[in-house]
Amino acid sequence: MNDPAFTTANSQMSSAEYEIKRVTIIGLIGNLLLTLGKVLIGFFGNSSSVIADGVHSLSDASTDIAVIIGVKYWNQPPDSCHPYGHRRIEAMVSVLIGLVLGLAGIFLGFSAFEKFRSGQYVVPAGATLAVALVSIVIKEALFRWTFIAAEQLKSSALRANAWHHRSDALSSIPVAIAIGMAMLDPKWAILDPVATFAVSAFIVQAAWKIVSPSLAELSDAGADSKVLQTIETIVLRVDGVESVHAVRSRFHGSGLHVDLHIQVDENLTVRQGHEISGHAKRRLIEEGPDIVDVLVHIEPYEPCN
Repeated sequence: MNDPAFTTANSQMSSAEYEIKRVTIIGLIGNLLLTLGKVLIGFFGNSSSVIADGVHSLSDASTDIAVIIGVKYWNQPPDSCHPYGHRRIEAMVSVLIGLVLGLAGIFLGFSAFEKFRSGQYVVPAGATLAVALVSIVIKEALFRWTFIAAEQLKSSALRANAWHHRSDALSSIPVAIAIGMAMLDPKWAILDPVATFAVSAFIVQAAWKIVSPSLAELSDAGADSKVLQTIETIVLRVDGVESVHAVRSRFHGSGLHVDLHIQVDENLTVRQGHEISGHAKRRLIEEGPDIVDVLVHIEPYEPCN
């Protein structure tokens, strides 16, 4: 007979996987269209910054594909080889997204440097300004939509992908400004590679913000002191718990695994101590900050004389 809790968990995972894929596929289509438009218009419109922005959109598309493939694996339920589940695959995908984004930023910075060294500046065509403005609007809309979905689904990879959309939107702003200035006065054509360099710096910074928390998770970093204090406070409100210590935690995807020691009256039976630990576990999962599992160690309480 199937375990109802297991069936419900599988159903929730399937629903989350479907929603993540749906959101990401729509973003992928948008990124591919923007990439094609930016590269073609940038090439024929003599704008290196628009071409660079197109490369950025292409990196967005590659990370969309990584999320679509990865979500199939990180939403799998726990098994004998992965008793804690597969959520860290999501952190791996987030790191991949950040690395691709960082490499794209470095490539763009190098292309801007080469343009400075050559000293050949050309006034971009009007169509390049139009595609930069359209990109800002579309990518900002994709960011807001994807970020809301990421918060609802508590997906770090989807959240990273949302910020990738935002970085593309913001990177198009200096591009649009540079092109507009160059169109007003040809002497400002130098702003095109300047904008390219500014975009590259912003992209590298965004990449670090994406990679940093995922690397912390993969290295078994725990929750901060404020979260640990909240955990202790919740457990101390459980009847029968005399004290709490040795609280440890680690992230697994967006969820937190916790183990801690509680002290109870030494004269209680094993069953009574077990019931108190069960109450503590349930309360933490119900009231705690995204806690998915708790391991409680029971010790006899020895008050200080």
